[in-house]
Amino acid sequence: MTATPTTIPSTGGPSLPQERRLVTEIPGPRSRELAARKDAAVTHAVGTMLPAYVVAAGGGVLVDVDGNSLIDLGSGIAVTTVGNSNPRVAAAVAAQAAAFTHTCFMITPYDGYVEVAEALNRLTPGDFDKRTALFNSGAEAVENAVKIARVATGKQAVVAFDHGYHGRTNLTMALTAKNMPYKHGFGPFAPEVYRAPMSYPFRDAGVDGPAAARRAIDVIEKQVGAANLAAVVIEPIQGEGGFVVPAPGFLAALVEWCRANDVVFIADEVQTGFARTGDLFACDHEGVVPDLIVTAKGIAGGLPLAAVTGRAELMDAPHVGGLGGTYGGNPIACAAALAVIETIEADGLVGRAREIGDLVVDRLTALQAADPRIGEVRGRGAMIAVELVKPGTTEPAAALAAQVAAAAHAQGVVVLTCGTWGNVLRLLPPLSISDALLGEGLDVLADALAAAK
Repeated sequence: MTATPTTIPSTGGPSLPQERRLVTEIPGPRSRELAARKDAAVTHAVGTMLPAYVVAAGGGVLVDVDGNSLIDLGSGIAVTTVGNSNPRVAAAVAAQAAAFTHTCFMITPYDGYVEVAEALNRLTPGDFDKRTALFNSGAEAVENAVKIARVATGKQAVVAFDHGYHGRTNLTMALTAKNMPYKHGFGPFAPEVYRAPMSYPFRDAGVDGPAAARRAIDVIEKQVGAANLAAVVIEPIQGEGGFVVPAPGFLAALVEWCRANDVVFIADEVQTGFARTGDLFACDHEGVVPDLIVTAKGIAGGLPLAAVTGRAELMDAPHVGGLGGTYGGNPIACAAALAVIETIEADGLVGRAREIGDLVVDRLTALQAADPRIGEVRGRGAMIAVELVKPGTTEPAAALAAQVAAAAHAQGVVVLTCGTWGNVLRLLPPLSISDALLGEGLDVLADALAAAK
């Protein structure tokens, strides 16, 4: 669809017209000017997937500097789950910024940090006594979870899984499976990190969850040894790895083995947390209770905040001063997080994620029935992926995924790719998106797939 040029809105939020509007090609001339400035000022090591420079966002749309309105099916990689510039979040941030922006919780503390910790202790899986520590990013929180596990157990080794993604710091690069673009050339990495096979039902014909867990445990016992293992770190649904949903029973069997062997089970819910999967946390779907749970992304509506929450005896194991950081639990980010939690609970967003999932899966499954290049449609809630393959095989079709994504971008729909082989399209719409706008975005995606060769 096209329209005549319009005035770029001065404010974002849900008041923006909820429509796809193409005023120029994407990226447009002003975005291209900014891209040229970016190339001259920003290291080329920081890439951009779709260089349409945004000036406003809200509901289910992003508006760029050229006046184009794009349908957002990415949520800034699962961050703006409650919607960009959500009214509660914006008001809470403004009020806190007017009061004070920083003191450092380790120097002169404030109640927002405590309130976020109390909320996470209440909301995360498990009815045992819990403690929480706040950080800035998912990678930082994962790294601190490993620190906690090592101190608490007196052991050093850590196991992560094939296709897993946990961050870009040195330790989390070691935990991350994919070489390009995350690890290539950046080693040596932190030692005592090992890898076990993941349950990947699409590529594990005939291997159910318990059998896949036995396979992983066998590798762990033979190559690492339970006596040396501090923690197992796993995404309940893998994000960058391709939205891989393990077979039922896989996670539960791992937890049972960890409990029997004094191994800390760390659930990395950075991408899956806070209503994204149609449960408050992805672990809830199978009744899995982690010892430590790591959260970030959707926790604070776009502000940098992350957390480690878990059993009090584990969280209290490090010495006083052993955990922390200058910006961890920044008061503005904490205010945003409390507003996000209020919005999820007050607006029934867990249920809304399920509704979005049903709509998306129904539509994509119908496409799959007519297109052998769609190997699998998978995910939960508003975290759905399409794995593209060469027809009649499980051979990844990475070029096809890139072509479809580029075509969708050109038509004003933001979709992301992922997967170890780069052959997965992932959809992470904000839970504030309307059914109509979501349906239009899926129409564009379907057209892009049909036109791709």
